[in-house]
Amino acid sequence: MESTSARALAALVGDLGTDRPPRYAALAGRIRRLVADGRVPLGTRLPAERELATALALSRATVTAAYTRLREDGWATARQGAGTFAALPAGPHRGAWVPGPADDGAIDLAHAAPAAPATVPAALASALEELPRHLASHGYHPAGLPDLRARVAERYTARGLPTTPEQVLVTNGALHGVSIAFAGLLGRGRRVLVEQPSYPNALQAARALGARVVPTALDPERPGAWLDAAEQTLDAVRPAAAYLMPDFQNPTGVLLDAAGRERLARALRRSGVPAVVDETFAELGLDATAPPPLAAYGAGHLSVGTLSKVAWGGLRVGWVRAEADVVRRLTAVAVRTSMSGPVVEQLAACALLDGLDAALPALREQLRGRRAVLAAELRTRLPSWRVPEPAGGLVLWCGLPSPRSRAVVAAAERLGLRLAAGPLFGTGHALDDRLRLPYTQPPDVLRRAVALLARADAEATGARPPVGESREVAVV
Repeated sequence: MESTSARALAALVGDLGTDRPPRYAALAGRIRRLVADGRVPLGTRLPAERELATALALSRATVTAAYTRLREDGWATARQGAGTFAALPAGPHRGAWVPGPADDGAIDLAHAAPAAPATVPAALASALEELPRHLASHGYHPAGLPDLRARVAERYTARGLPTTPEQVLVTNGALHGVSIAFAGLLGRGRRVLVEQPSYPNALQAARALGARVVPTALDPERPGAWLDAAEQTLDAVRPAAAYLMPDFQNPTGVLLDAAGRERLARALRRSGVPAVVDETFAELGLDATAPPPLAAYGAGHLSVGTLSKVAWGGLRVGWVRAEADVVRRLTAVAVRTSMSGPVVEQLAACALLDGLDAALPALREQLRGRRAVLAAELRTRLPSWRVPEPAGGLVLWCGLPSPRSRAVVAAAERLGLRLAAGPLFGTGHALDDRLRLPYTQPPDVLRRAVALLARADAEATGARPPVGESREVAVV
């Protein structure tokens, strides 16, 4: 039975002073969001009321009322003599950091998930034309459809990392690839170096294996300082692996240049640490082009890619590129939970990769326009926020004037706007002065979203709504 200590939960809850009273409701809301995004796993026994009250410097009555609210709303259950446990209410899927229902009227700026372009239905039509030649076989390809493995290998070779099809394992998206790579490298108590901030679901995948996450601070305004910290940590800690995003890092947008990759590769080689390199945004350079993959600068690293951001997440096609013997071992790991990926989607992925170079310029131009709209709206409606524009990727990593992103997220949720608070991307209660905002939605949706965001920020800080702002903003 998993449990969380009062000290650990208090660190995740953070300072409740930025939330609107009553205090018990603020505490219940914080714990609910921790359960909803997976930072407090389902079934976890929550601390005793008296212990949590002491850790948070609250009255026991406040914690008791918060636990009562959680039980009433379905986010906790009580067992006589055993304690209070994290649970899920009935209704839409919750309990992990995943997009909510697409038809509930809310605007989702929590996830960088673009809609499918016209190339996707065309690729699926092409896949159905190709399908008959595969129907005579059993249809199982544990490491991936040979045609797709060959195309992924060709793309890595063109990017400066010579690759053969035997060095490619097809996965059900990037997170599946990261999880498989972690399963091959990590175990209970083993350490994994990560950037802070980082991708929340990857952090959860590492923790699910019992690994210990070792964060290294990444400031987009001082990326060189992260290299210093990473070198020191690698030398001192010697982790079992590293999880890195050198290509328009999610969420900061930092792009590690060729010199930085050479330096990082030397540090990893010196410490004998393999890196799981998440290349989800590698093809999404808007003002800059990513250098060759990190694995081109040193052997032994595992590169993870996907079509989710350059095509459509609904295809669930990704891959891991590694040495052939590593791919064979990871294939054995993958088949424990998934015998093989679907053939039709992999055939569609072949068509999409064939046309990707032709499609990317239009996608990048669209994203530049949406990035400009979102940045301009934020600077107009929330002028005290820091809104840097990254050279690529899909998100803005905004700086707030004070640690209040969790309070803003809670207020926005009540207005029909889904956001992801800064602490979700790190450890403990750090990063509450940051908010990640994707620019994957159409411009009109982004404008409405920022109008709601400005209202949420005013509510979170107790300020008046922005001048001229209507109390009613349509949400579609």
